[in-house]
Amino acid sequence: MNTKLKQIMSKMFTWQWIAVIAIFMLGFTFGQRKAEISQEVIAMAEQLIGLEFTPAERDSMIGNLNGHLRNYENLRKNEIGNEVAPAMIFNPLPIGYQPREPQKPTNWGLKSKVTLPANDVDIAFMPVADLAVLIKNKQITSERLTRIYIDRIKRYGDTLETVITLMENQAIAQARKADQEIKQGKYRGPLHGIPYGIKDLLAVKGTKTTWGAAPYKDQVIDRTATVVQKLDEAGAVLVVKLTLGALAMGDEWYGGTTRNPWNLRQGSSGSSAGSASAVSAGLVPFAIGTETLGSIVSPSTRNGVTGIRPTFGRVSKYGAMALSWSMDKIGPIGRDALDCAIVLDAISGRDELDPSTIAAPLNYDANWDIKKMKIGYFSDYFEGRYASKRQDSTALEVFKKLGVELIPVKMDVGFDPSPLITILSAEAGAAFDELTRSNQDDLLKMQNKGAWPNFFRAARFVPAVEYIQANRMRSILIERMNELMKEYDAIITPSFGGSQLLVTNLTGHPAVVMPNGYNNQGSPTSFTIIGNLFEEGKIARVAKAYQDQTIFDEAKPPLFAK
Repeated sequence: MNTKLKQIMSKMFTWQWIAVIAIFMLGFTFGQRKAEISQEVIAMAEQLIGLEFTPAERDSMIGNLNGHLRNYENLRKNEIGNEVAPAMIFNPLPIGYQPREPQKPTNWGLKSKVTLPANDVDIAFMPVADLAVLIKNKQITSERLTRIYIDRIKRYGDTLETVITLMENQAIAQARKADQEIKQGKYRGPLHGIPYGIKDLLAVKGTKTTWGAAPYKDQVIDRTATVVQKLDEAGAVLVVKLTLGALAMGDEWYGGTTRNPWNLRQGSSGSSAGSASAVSAGLVPFAIGTETLGSIVSPSTRNGVTGIRPTFGRVSKYGAMALSWSMDKIGPIGRDALDCAIVLDAISGRDELDPSTIAAPLNYDANWDIKKMKIGYFSDYFEGRYASKRQDSTALEVFKKLGVELIPVKMDVGFDPSPLITILSAEAGAAFDELTRSNQDDLLKMQNKGAWPNFFRAARFVPAVEYIQANRMRSILIERMNELMKEYDAIITPSFGGSQLLVTNLTGHPAVVMPNGYNNQGSPTSFTIIGNLFEEGKIARVAKAYQDQTIFDEAKPPLFAK
């Protein structure tokens, strides 16, 4: 999460000192309870939940509360792995909504011929769509392409602090297999033979999966994530497992701070820090990232690359670290929107191992005329105080020159959605319950008030009733966001404007984030296109039209363009 999001979350815990007193008075530690609850303890705890009871009401509750504590203790005798999801499965679909459009033949609009560059650097920065043509036409082998990226990873990985595990031997074997299949006429599609990297919260059997955090730096999970399996089936070549901010926050991990290739004094943002940094520097042509509340949008912005945050439920989370079961999403980061759409198509689909997945088509047609689409923009955000004002306005001008009639839209859901951050807090606290109770959270590198250990501890004091109430308001939010979106094919917004990032992550709406210029320090900026549920193809086509008219997606960080 970026700094603004941390600040939003930190406001929830202004009563934290009271929590410390309450714990003391409750007389128990995370490991073992030492005393029964009294009226005085209840009176103190009332300040944590913003309610006040009478002495008689407090006296009546004592037996129930001690019963709750005994239940907690008994529950904690059971080991619950991070991979176990709650029985309550989040569904982002508004009432009566179903993805009804059938799957149509896909037209990526790939070129019939592509010229092979003379040097390896130019090859490394080519988009997947062009690399696919070179491989299909046998102008380059997967093995040669894979070795180009491996060499770059070895040369620049330490500088960027972006690599956790280089899978060289496995990658070469996969590349040779791809070359053999293509030679025999068994071409699997545009990802066949294309190298890639993954954020190291995705499990791969036989390799360590560190989650970027010291307590798990030697962890080996005996399964392979569905996303990786699907990319294997598409013929892609897994080359590297990349860094992430510890437990999916920021860009600091147990081995260092992942760097922005455009400015090595700056972190690459997070939490998909390594995925975005590696794509930006030409270490891989695409990578897999995840987003709960900005973890694809923020690093894609910082590193000047393109990312798609898919609709919640489109991509299986099986084999991925859970942070928030109802908000986590897995998506691609690449050089441009077309590349991301090609990758998303390969990793999409219903998965019986992830009950939250939803079967839905992913339609994309390079011949779609965006002038015939109804496209809005959040006018109040463009006119407000948000970052990249000049670049965002220029992006709107590009669409107008393309003949798009942009319609001003107000981002108004009728209530302040910021309290719904409680959902993420509570779920994250549950996902890392044992880490907190065992005090292994002390091993995490970041220990300030805005870091996970503090959030996990404070989450213990979110009442179940309030968590459920937040989810009830989320149901209202889903309906209202659907009412706002359904009139449009796409809505354009500053990437960090107002509440849209929080709202769309809560409602599960898809987004494409892409570069649109540079700030006064020379670092990339971005804007975002939001779509209706499961209409990633449409917003990718809109993004592609923009990128065909601009050069930001083709830019190379100067230090790594050699």
